[in-house]
Amino acid sequence: MTVSIFNMFKRNITGQFKFQDKEFDEMGIELKDDIHAVFGRSLAMRVVDAGSDNSPEIELVNLTAPHYDIERFGISFVASPRHADVLIVTGPVTLNMAAALRKTYDAAPSPKFVVAGGDDACGSGIFKDSYAVLGSVEKVLPVDIKIFGNPPAPAEIIKGLLGLMKKIKDQKSKEKFE
Repeated sequence: MTVSIFNMFKRNITGQFKFQDKEFDEMGIELKDDIHAVFGRSLAMRVVDAGSDNSPEIELVNLTAPHYDIERFGISFVASPRHADVLIVTGPVTLNMAAALRKTYDAAPSPKFVVAGGDDACGSGIFKDSYAVLGSVEKVLPVDIKIFGNPPAPAEIIKGLLGLMKKIKDQKSKEKFE
């Protein structure tokens, strides 16, 4: 009985936890500015699971949670590749998913950008030599950026998207001078 009364009056420990990641917020603000400079609007991403173990998807979903709230940086996930600016492909491309991945890519509007998300998608994961796996995403689609990690942390995903925006800006400025 005294334990339950003690619990009612003790100080709440979780109240000391800070829900802010300053480095993540700074990268997100930089990413928001880059997205606006490149697209002039928000960025729509479509996640395509080509045979992953779902760990990269968990981290991508974490980005939409209140702690990270990636939508405040102008990034949203879309259900259709027809609405996507970027395809994030996770997992090694299995033999059964190669045709579906190609169809998804073909359905996306141009210009289309592909991100390989996670070690398996980049060709260095534990499933790379499996009999049921074709290999990395770049064996099926042109890959613009690789985000390594198994799974890649939310901060690494943001860094990868920053790298993609830099690559797109560099391509645009190169085309301008040609």
